[in-house]
Amino acid sequence: MLKLKQEQKLQQKLSPQQIQYIKLLQLPTLALEQRIKAELESNPLLEEGPEEEEETPLEEALDETPETAEAEATSETTETEAETVEEEASTEIEEEIDWEELFNNVDDLYGYKARVDRTDEDEERRELPLPARPSMIEHLREQLVLLDLNETERLIAEQIIGSIDEDGYLRRPLESIVDDLMFTHGVSVTEEDVERVLKQIQRLDPVGIAARDLRECLIVQLEAMPEDTPGREVALRMLREAFKDFAMKHFEALQRKLGVSEAELKEAYDLIQHLNPKPGEGGDVAPQQNYIVPDFTVTYQDGEFIITLNSRNAPQLRISRRYRQMLEQMAAEKKKGKRTNGLDEQTRAFLKNKLESARWFINSINQRRQTMLKVMKAIVELQEDFFKYGEGHLKPMILKDVADRIGMDISTVSRVVNGKYVQTDFGVYPLKYFFSEGLATESGEEVSNREVKALIQRMIEQEDKRNPLSDQKIAELLAKQGFKIARRTVTKYREQLGIPVARLRREIVLDDQQEKEAASEK
Repeated sequence: MLKLKQEQKLQQKLSPQQIQYIKLLQLPTLALEQRIKAELESNPLLEEGPEEEEETPLEEALDETPETAEAEATSETTETEAETVEEEASTEIEEEIDWEELFNNVDDLYGYKARVDRTDEDEERRELPLPARPSMIEHLREQLVLLDLNETERLIAEQIIGSIDEDGYLRRPLESIVDDLMFTHGVSVTEEDVERVLKQIQRLDPVGIAARDLRECLIVQLEAMPEDTPGREVALRMLREAFKDFAMKHFEALQRKLGVSEAELKEAYDLIQHLNPKPGEGGDVAPQQNYIVPDFTVTYQDGEFIITLNSRNAPQLRISRRYRQMLEQMAAEKKKGKRTNGLDEQTRAFLKNKLESARWFINSINQRRQTMLKVMKAIVELQEDFFKYGEGHLKPMILKDVADRIGMDISTVSRVVNGKYVQTDFGVYPLKYFFSEGLATESGEEVSNREVKALIQRMIEQEDKRNPLSDQKIAELLAKQGFKIARRTVTKYREQLGIPVARLRREIVLDDQQEKEAASEK
């Protein structure tokens, strides 16, 4: 049985302007450039260029207002994030467009643009187009002509190269490659045939490519070295006969198994350390061109901070004069009672819609600029010592500290911070770098956990490499310096720094006498 029920709901709604503003706010500089280009292509009333002087004011105005309120009322967000509406979004973005006021105040509309910090020096610093480089797969295929392969072996080589992972390893079983050759090319080969071709590919550039594990990768690189390379033979024996002890850094066990002196073991171990464990990465074949474009620049000059928002990739925006005049003319004709056909009405409606969209977009760009500068200014004020003196002067700070300071929501600050970078006098930093939890000292002072991490890193760098510091020992040393920190916290910070456990940080260190003996043997 169907029943009618009436209930009240309190729903939070975001207008289309607010949604547009939120999306623009979270874009970094390069992504914003692409977004503006896309908007310029889709909206003929939006164009880039400097402001032009207005010749004559508009005498007639439109007599109707676009029904934007209804569109806004139906725009609801289903995302949880939408529940936190941006209270700081300007009322100019949220309000409906009053066409009468819009066209009477011509100077406010035409030439209304998002201002940018563009200089001749900025133009000169634009990056040149990157040259096209071959991928690792293409690089290997080009080298196949150097191998003496018949037609079948060439097919095997192509299949192997196509199966190599991004880090340069071949993790597919040879049996699968044999099956693929049969199914795709109707060629019957054995695993021994594939193994023989694989050995040749592994000695192409970079040497060790297509290895099936780390041990094989290192062995291939050692075998490709001249036989008289110091430490080569001991290194090969170490990998072939005692790889587990090598990986675990059991140096005493390696000396016993290989029957070598500590100096010989160090020579072999250092040789292996200089090999490339991931031949598919970091080579000169197709280097990654990942450039960071700072969104802000902060400098300290003459006792004050200068904060600049990088807007050189955002062109100046304005409403198109030609289309605006077309809309003005149509509005004037309608005021005079002239009849317009259906096509003219459609054109007029289209232009009105695009004009509204262009104004919203320009407003959103301006609002984004203001919000980003507010957030960056607050960060500089809260981290003043860092921007003056650099590393070692970072204070504990969370998103709420910035949000409370500028009177905005935490979600807004989070959008500004995420993916953005700042150029300082001490280098380029992600904005997230300045946010960290505090750690209390014995004196009651709070310090950033980044400072504690820096202390841990310095301790490890200065430790005795024969007997590295355990996490418990590091916690004890920090306690002596006044930092209340548990061993498990030291472990967490060490892992975040990408530093292995003490056992894996062990190194073979020779004393002066051993160094002299090793040098005399050479």
